[in-house]
Order: sequence, then C-alpha cells, then structure tokens
Amino acid sequence: MAAKKEKKLKVTLVKSTIGAIPKHKATVEALGLHKLNSSALLPDNDATKGMIQQVRHLVKVEEA
Repeated sequence: MAAKKEKKLKVTLVKSTIGAIPKHKATVEALGLHKLNSSALLPDNDATKGMIQQVRHLVKVEEA
C-alpha cells in the first residue's frame, strides 16, 4: 500500500530577529530557523500554523 503523503510547509526566515521580543525569538528558534534566509520543512498542522502566525512578520511560507 502507498503511504498517504503528508502536507509540508517550507518556512524561510526573511527578517532578522534582532529587536524582536524574546517570545518571538524563541518561536523562530523552535521552528528550526537560525540564520537569515534559512529554511525548514515542517508538517502542516495546527501547532505549526499557530507558531507561524505568531511570527508572520519575520517569515515567508510556501507549500512544499
């Protein structure tokens, strides 16, 4: 049987976290983003979407 393909989101850090509030810095780090223009493939679920929503002004999101 073929496995059901999970949806993924490609999240890219496009704005620096310098000057951001500490909670947003921690969220960016938890998403697996370290340097500017770094990307991470994350599962498309409610927890991830909530984290992205919190730092939407710092990241770019695409479907992968």
